[in-house]
Amino acid sequence: MPKNTLIIFDLDGTLIDSLDDLTEAVNHMLSAFDRPHLVRKQVQKLVGQGARRLVEQALPGAGERDIRKGLDLFLAYNAAHIADQTFLYPGVAETLSLLKERGVIMTLVSNKDASFCRTLLEVLGVAGHFEAVYGADSFPARKPSPEPLLHVMRQFKRDAAETVMVGDSINDIAAGKAAGIRTIACTYGYGEQEALQDANWQIDSFRELLTLPIRW
Repeated sequence: MPKNTLIIFDLDGTLIDSLDDLTEAVNHMLSAFDRPHLVRKQVQKLVGQGARRLVEQALPGAGERDIRKGLDLFLAYNAAHIADQTFLYPGVAETLSLLKERGVIMTLVSNKDASFCRTLLEVLGVAGHFEAVYGADSFPARKPSPEPLLHVMRQFKRDAAETVMVGDSINDIAAGKAAGIRTIACTYGYGEQEALQDANWQIDSFRELLTLPIRW
């Protein structure tokens, strides 16, 4: 009997739209340095490689001391306002429920710290769907390295043919490709469209997952 499929999901830009809260956190941090605020579209281009990288890009030319201060400010504000304006994309809750009913193993690998991921999943009411949640602080390497994905595959004893990566950025697609697994790109997320061309499939809404030729 074939094994149930393992899905590895990204979080921001894939399951949730968190850009407004991230923008507020970035601008709170920028205010402390008397720097101009950024708009949502500008912050969107900074997301995907973890909080430190986001702060480095939001504070060009800053030294290490200011980067650390900025990171502390950003993380503290984001933790206090983690889901003020963050929401699940349309169809996410219903689709996750259907996949769970079908026995699909769902996990999450994000470049956001794991504690933030777990809090968001809890607050948004979908934490119970996931068998494992990993973040930027869970492994020595983060996406686009395949190592986090390979760890999850080993954990659940699934090979490449039994595993799928779902994400919205080049980091997700590159990690999936490097791990040898099929990839699904979410075109509605934060990533640039041209960066998603190498994915096996592209979906314009989360519900489209169920229409793909995969054994769910």
